[in-house]
Amino acid sequence: MDYFERRLDTKNRLTIPSALHEELGEEVVITRGFGQYLHVYPKKIWDQEMEQALRGDILDERIADLNVRFRTGRVEAKLDHKQGRITLEPHHLAYAGIGRDIIAVRAGRYFRLMAK
Repeated sequence: MDYFERRLDTKNRLTIPSALHEELGEEVVITRGFGQYLHVYPKKIWDQEMEQALRGDILDERIADLNVRFRTGRVEAKLDHKQGRITLEPHHLAYAGIGRDIIAVRAGRYFRLMAK
């Protein structure tokens, strides 16, 4: 599954399609994206790939800028397997301009969340 649309509930919870539960695992990392949207990474992918990608020369300004972008507002969220939901923080919704309607699109090994 590469794309889905949903409406957030009144507690800012996003219901994840059941077909993605196993892929996402029990925990996800939610960060700001490159633009005015959010990234949702399976925790395993964040730990194995993003953490490594964000390491680099301590004086490399590009690496420093990437760290600031992806670590500002970074949160870990547990997937509620009973309902298959994750809660999106108000600061994330404000950053991405998301109201209630949301689009999720696969971008490689993570998902991009955008306002509909």
